[in-house]
Amino acid sequence: MQGNLYIISAPSGAGKTSLVSRLIALDPIIRVSISTTTREMRPGEQHGVNYFFVNQEEFKAKIDDNAFLEHAKVFKNYYGTSKHSVIDQLNAGQDVILEIDWQGAQQVRHIFPHAYNIFILPPSLEELERRLTGRGTDSKEVIDHRMDQAVAEMSHFAEFDYLVINDDFDAALHQLHSIFISNRLKQAYQQTRHQSLLAQLVE
Repeated sequence: MQGNLYIISAPSGAGKTSLVSRLIALDPIIRVSISTTTREMRPGEQHGVNYFFVNQEEFKAKIDDNAFLEHAKVFKNYYGTSKHSVIDQLNAGQDVILEIDWQGAQQVRHIFPHAYNIFILPPSLEELERRLTGRGTDSKEVIDHRMDQAVAEMSHFAEFDYLVINDDFDAALHQLHSIFISNRLKQAYQQTRHQSLLAQLVE
């Protein structure tokens, strides 16, 4: 049974990573696509778990082989989503999440026009700034830059099918999971999943 592809985007501080982590722990059918990157492996990370780590020559060769659904250069490092890996998981009946920005989402839609697009938003700019400040890892200058980036990213919300406002975490998680469940209840999906039952019911 074919799985569904989901694109989930959000500005930094909206809570996307935490929501997706809880979602995949909650639902065994959902997987997160593992990105390929040229950046150095950080302490505690594992190849094939956090990222697929390659050098720049290998990454550029994959670009030439059209191996990515989307890719981008962020500062000095490349990041990309493996086309082969995503298709294999979808064919195995898994729902696959791509955690990418709006630009990557635009690239993927050209290949998977029927992917479901979800944008996670904070309840306010004030709350977003409070969350970024609360991390205690960035200077005010960096936070101001992240806020500017967030506003630019959020201006693309209309390109997405679903909007989830992460005000209350548990409520946002429930709403996010509901999107996945509702798509599995569509007639075409249920007909494939329960083919024998439906045949018996209408005999």
